[in-house]
Amino acid sequence: MGKLLKKVGRRPAVQRMVGATLAAHIGLVRRTTRWRAVNDEAARAAWAGERPVIVAFWHNRLAMMPYCWPSARPFHMLISSHPDGQLIARTVKHFGIETVAGSSTRGGSEALRSLVRLIKSGVSVGITPDGPRGPRMHASDGAIALARLSGTPILPAAVSVSRRMVMNSWDKLIVALPFGDGAMVWGEPIHVTGDADAGALRQRLESELNRVSAEADQLVGHAPIMPAPLPQDFADARA
Repeated sequence: MGKLLKKVGRRPAVQRMVGATLAAHIGLVRRTTRWRAVNDEAARAAWAGERPVIVAFWHNRLAMMPYCWPSARPFHMLISSHPDGQLIARTVKHFGIETVAGSSTRGGSEALRSLVRLIKSGVSVGITPDGPRGPRMHASDGAIALARLSGTPILPAAVSVSRRMVMNSWDKLIVALPFGDGAMVWGEPIHVTGDADAGALRQRLESELNRVSAEADQLVGHAPIMPAPLPQDFADARA
């Protein structure tokens, strides 16, 4: 039965219906939440279309990122080509957010090239440095590579809400609920030059994303969600 439900759930017609339902829920939360923005000056230029940015956020806040783009200017997000990722793509499309299918880590060279072309045409993009499978809240090199290739700064961001569910998934996905308080926290832009050390920049991005995520959680009355322990092989690869 489980396999049957999963198969049915991946049908395009079902995904369109579920995507529309999720979009309606996200819209309800956006309208009924009392929002507070912190340090959004760096984002305003991108919202106005003055210059593009790479918005970086952890995978567990992916369902809340439409709240972070209150602009009619084009915005694209890198989303996994997995059926679950494509459901997210169908959902955010209701908010005018387009997507690029792929991964910043596995077989993602074409996706990165697509994002670079978009950025150079003036379009801002979003990326989850710990997606699509983690470890949770540990950054891969994808965002750094994208910033280096495009010459565009990375802008760390986080959203949290007081009324929410935290799913028992690898990323601790946050599902926002309506009629609460919300916080959008923006970090300091990270500029990547051609000769900069990728490992140091990745650690800086990871630390800044964890900082703004913790601040957003605390502003709405929650203890911060913590990064997952690093598997030994992953830690060795980063050493």
